[in-house]
Amino acid sequence: MADDTRALNAGTIAEEMAWLAAAIDQRIAEFFEAKPVAELPAPPVLDAQSVLGQLIRAHGLEGPGPRIALGLGLAAHVQPSLLDPFLLQNASLKRPFTEFGGVTQPHFPGFIPTVETALFVIAGCDMAARSAHAPMFSPDAPLISSHLVHIEPEGASKGVFGGILAMRDDTVHKILTGVMARPNFAPDFPAQYLSTAMTADDLVLPRQVMDQIEHIEAWIKHEPMILDDWGLRARLSPGYRVLFYGPPGTGKTLTATILGQRTGRDVYRIDLSKTVSKYIGETEKNLSRVFDEAERRSWILFFDEADALFAKRTSGGSVNDRYANQEVSYLLQRIEMCSAVTILATNLRSNIDDAFSRRFQSLVGFVKPDQGARLQLWTAALSGSGPNGTPVPRDDTVDLHALAQNYELVGGAIVNVVRFATVSALRRGAAQVGQKDLLSGIAFEFRKEGRTP
Repeated sequence: MADDTRALNAGTIAEEMAWLAAAIDQRIAEFFEAKPVAELPAPPVLDAQSVLGQLIRAHGLEGPGPRIALGLGLAAHVQPSLLDPFLLQNASLKRPFTEFGGVTQPHFPGFIPTVETALFVIAGCDMAARSAHAPMFSPDAPLISSHLVHIEPEGASKGVFGGILAMRDDTVHKILTGVMARPNFAPDFPAQYLSTAMTADDLVLPRQVMDQIEHIEAWIKHEPMILDDWGLRARLSPGYRVLFYGPPGTGKTLTATILGQRTGRDVYRIDLSKTVSKYIGETEKNLSRVFDEAERRSWILFFDEADALFAKRTSGGSVNDRYANQEVSYLLQRIEMCSAVTILATNLRSNIDDAFSRRFQSLVGFVKPDQGARLQLWTAALSGSGPNGTPVPRDDTVDLHALAQNYELVGGAIVNVVRFATVSALRRGAAQVGQKDLLSGIAFEFRKEGRTP
């Protein structure tokens, strides 16, 4: 079935590229032969099962104009040779024809289309027709607001329509395969995809906290109905802003990940302590793409170590103080305007400025587990999660009740203890984990935390 889908998508793309090539040939012929601008052939009716066909219909891009722009952005990825006719040189001036628009770059020998290129193919040199089609490139027009293509600025010297007409790699991947590729962690994309094999059943949280999490889940699932069907879009901003606070290891990251799992949304983690740049403006630049992608693809953004930027603002007058306040203001604004779900995590509630607290719809406090919760965590950690649900083998000396009663550990620390204990048991040649292995792991974990067991 996957091969059939890929073949269908490939055939549809080839059909669209053939139509685009014919349109380009027609406009170039008219240009060199000084012919009047003629109407382009109608674009093909694409198979409704193909990804490209579905995207065109979903966003109302069936007309020749949007199809030309969309096709140029796609051609630069899948068939760049189709754009080679635009590389023709003006023999008199010994440079490319300005009328074709486009740019070339040192690292790529081919032609890179711009908005000017699209307008040339759509309307030739007919100024009235070009003006009539220009609004399709405005930010709120379907072509751009759909995020299928975007315009990358090329500098003021390139003119109003000099922006590069680009298509994102993940969009091309979806058109080819039917699957939206996830971006990779990189300096210019400081976010990592979070996933877990655990489920909501593995969360051990107080009932009050679980109720708050379920409330957030309900908003995510019913946001369109609340805003549109119930008429609250004018009064409520889209998106949801949440603060998770509590000691390390109490389940903040896991809860965010499982929230995404239960709502069918990808969760991306941004470690703000590692994102802050010493260069003014770099943090804003690096995070801007993350926010844009989160809104475009309805992600959940999880800001870990939020204290790094969201601590109380300083009133100092140094350059560093002013820069810190500048970043805080930027992130406040982006989070408040973000239409995605944003979760900020901090170890201490008191570290967050009150200016942030007022912007959250929910403040969720995570606490260290009590004895009963610790017993649940020990039981879950040793229950196993393999393909057959095989539990960790343990001998008769293991007393989980005693461990839960005598040692105050959070969930993350308990998992670390189990890891240590399994290795310890295998090192001594045992086929099962014993109480001594677990106690050794507890002692090791306590030493890491600077505590005495």
